[in-house]
Amino acid sequence: MEIPVVDFGVFSLDEKNVSDEQLQQLSKELKKAFSEVGFVFLKNTGITEEEVEQVMTISKTFFLQPDEVKHPFSRSISPAFNHGWVPLELESLNPKRPGDLKEAFNVASVHPDIKWPSSGDLKAFQEIQTSFFLRCKDLSLRVLRVMAISLGLDPEVFLSAHRFIGMDKNTSTLRVLYYPAVNHNNAKEDQVRCGEHSDYGSLTLLFQGSDGLQVHSRSGEFISVPTIPGAVLINIADMMQRWTSDQLISVVHRVLLPPVGDSSTRQSLAFFVQPDDEALITCCDGSNKYPPIESRTYLLERYKDTYGRE
Repeated sequence: MEIPVVDFGVFSLDEKNVSDEQLQQLSKELKKAFSEVGFVFLKNTGITEEEVEQVMTISKTFFLQPDEVKHPFSRSISPAFNHGWVPLELESLNPKRPGDLKEAFNVASVHPDIKWPSSGDLKAFQEIQTSFFLRCKDLSLRVLRVMAISLGLDPEVFLSAHRFIGMDKNTSTLRVLYYPAVNHNNAKEDQVRCGEHSDYGSLTLLFQGSDGLQVHSRSGEFISVPTIPGAVLINIADMMQRWTSDQLISVVHRVLLPPVGDSSTRQSLAFFVQPDDEALITCCDGSNKYPPIESRTYLLERYKDTYGRE
């Protein structure tokens, strides 16, 4: 299995004029990828390698600080739901494994009253993270429009359930991730960098700094995903699979430990697109394959599994 590469240039963030014919062709390519593989590489989206590198650089500066300096910005302390620092081993994306060997900073709101890291070399942290969040939001909305067209639906059907991204009524999250070097002598049995899981919401945009991600194929094997400079890796998440009555598929993925002797670190940026909290998710083909469920209700259940039912 190979992950398809699709040129998104005709509908990139830099393009204002796109024809119906171009959107139809693009929608066919996305539907094939999302219905057969669940993942796609999009190139020429308008988000540049320089933008990605800027976010990764300032994020690494934050992560390399002592834990006691990062603690005041913890997710559990932040007044905004799911916003803030997540320390090493707190999460178990596969609850059957020990805590994941990664840490993260979640940007779940662009509200100005939230406390952000701002000392020393982190003065631009809020500005850089917020700007990238909004760029990912804009790209996500374009992808959602093409997805609706691909299913023969009103182009606004998914957009109307994602009106509040970046506001209190929506939990879409930019997550900057840092995987530190691994000492295999200290790693717990069956511990990995990121446990086997599928994503929760509508779709995910992933920007990888290096290889390491593996995706579960339909043949039952995990395949390694390459890093394509300048391309965005996008995957369908569980709520979208439910929403489309399994026409588009959400696929399990993971990040294993590096080989013994490999002391490299890893970084990635993931933008998790969620429907608005009060959006009612019903099968868009009119079937009753899945019962209706409110977006926030579904999401909270998934968070409980990940964080040990906190």
